[in-house]
Amino acid sequence: MPPPANGGADGGAARGGGRQQQEQQGVGQMLTGIIRVAVFWYFASKFFSPKKPLNPNQPSSQISNLFHKAEPLDMWFYLSEQEKFNDFSSESALVWHETNIPYAVWGPESTRRLSLKYYPTEALKHNGSLYAHVFFAHSGFPPDPNDPEYQPSAAFGHTYSVVTYLPKSKANKKKSLLGNSKDSDVAETQAKAIFSGS
Repeated sequence: MPPPANGGADGGAARGGGRQQQEQQGVGQMLTGIIRVAVFWYFASKFFSPKKPLNPNQPSSQISNLFHKAEPLDMWFYLSEQEKFNDFSSESALVWHETNIPYAVWGPESTRRLSLKYYPTEALKHNGSLYAHVFFAHSGFPPDPNDPEYQPSAAFGHTYSVVTYLPKSKANKKKSLLGNSKDSDVAETQAKAIFSGS
């Protein structure tokens, strides 16, 4: 059915008002979208932009090594059952002490070797842990933080676990529901023999 040729005044006004309302809604939605993009861009630039220095007049500091190449260092090697070590006066824990080891010189003059036989304590035999504590310091400086001559910039150290924990292997307790049950019984007896032998 064709539309009327001449609509009344009220019909034309209603159509024109509808278009104007749609245009206003379209402009409003467009402005809302632009505002959302602007807010998202603002927060993204705040979080992901590089940090500015606090004082722009202050030049950036250069990172350098505390120790110079071929500088003589002293080394202390302690064995202990405690992970945190602070008993620097213990002669029984001190395993090795070397002096005048050149820093960052890779050659025969900086290579040291030590062979030792360690007898574990009863606590160590019963699932205890053993730690190696290695400390280096400028020649003449102590590694002990409680010593009055100690300087934090002249010494460093690290702790290593000597005994690595390896969990016991578990026997394969899977049984074949489809096959012969004798095969699974043989595997189970072999697993028991392995565990009882160790």
